[in-house]
Amino acid sequence: MYPLIRNRRLRSNAAIRRLVSETIITPNDFLVPLFVVEGKGIKKEIPSMPGQYHLSLENLQKEVKELWKIGLCAVLLFAKVPDNLKDNKGTEALNPDGLMQRAVKAVKDACPEMLVMTDVALDPFSIYGHDGIVENGQVLNDESAEILAEMSVSHAQAGADFVAPSDMMDGRILTIREALEDEGYTNTGIMSYSAKYASAFYGPFRDALDSAPVDSKEIPKDKKTYQMDYANRFEAIRETQMDIDEGADIVMVKPGLCYLDIVREIKNEVDVPVAVYQVSGEYAMLKAAAEKGWLDHDAVMLEQLIAIKRAGANIIASYFAKDAVKLLG
Repeated sequence: MYPLIRNRRLRSNAAIRRLVSETIITPNDFLVPLFVVEGKGIKKEIPSMPGQYHLSLENLQKEVKELWKIGLCAVLLFAKVPDNLKDNKGTEALNPDGLMQRAVKAVKDACPEMLVMTDVALDPFSIYGHDGIVENGQVLNDESAEILAEMSVSHAQAGADFVAPSDMMDGRILTIREALEDEGYTNTGIMSYSAKYASAFYGPFRDALDSAPVDSKEIPKDKKTYQMDYANRFEAIRETQMDIDEGADIVMVKPGLCYLDIVREIKNEVDVPVAVYQVSGEYAMLKAAAEKGWLDHDAVMLEQLIAIKRAGANIIASYFAKDAVKLLG
């Protein structure tokens, strides 16, 4: 048939490329991670994540109002608590007047329609930097899941729309779902970090929350006993299906770019929305390369986001969300 068929006709100018584009990014695709700290008047840039900030509650309120104004409708909250409030059981995570609980209320007061998701894991509250209780050199599964369920109920009481368990304890989705149901929070959703890999891309995030595992011979030096082995593919599908069976409303793959094959595999297998977390290391690498002049920041940012959406993501948790939406106009 050559030359009757010429695929280049559909690439010949910007207008036709836009008209036939298969993948489109909009503000509705994004979930915006935000870091909350104690104090007043704080908006302090995170050194390893340029353009991202630790925010005190009044500045958190200013930020969510700005996000809403530009069309971003969902945030994912993380709380950085002082060291003196940390212990092995995440006791502060259950404080009804704790930082996370007050942050949820602050967002809802400032912007009632903003969808609020909350991180559910013990590592920001743990003296050991692990996602669960540590005992005899191990991270306990079932005991940790019970605390995560209490934590989820506390967030729901504060007004969270969704809880987002990021811990990777087995069975914790069912434990959380049952706890929410028992307390009457039938409309509180669960976005499960279903396929969360033991990745080296989390470093800047752990700096931001001071949540890296403590270097000690008495405790696990990393999170490989509960987060997934990045060599595994089919395990991700099994983990995800189990979470759906236990009551997850949204499932997540984390990190993003190195795991787009997993995103597509899961998207092909499940009938619930699939989220992808474009993590801190992915963000920091592009920021550093762009600062050096090695990459075109905006062009690469959009290419990465389109790749995540093209792979099957319904929701993209990304530190680039604000920049991307402003660029898209």
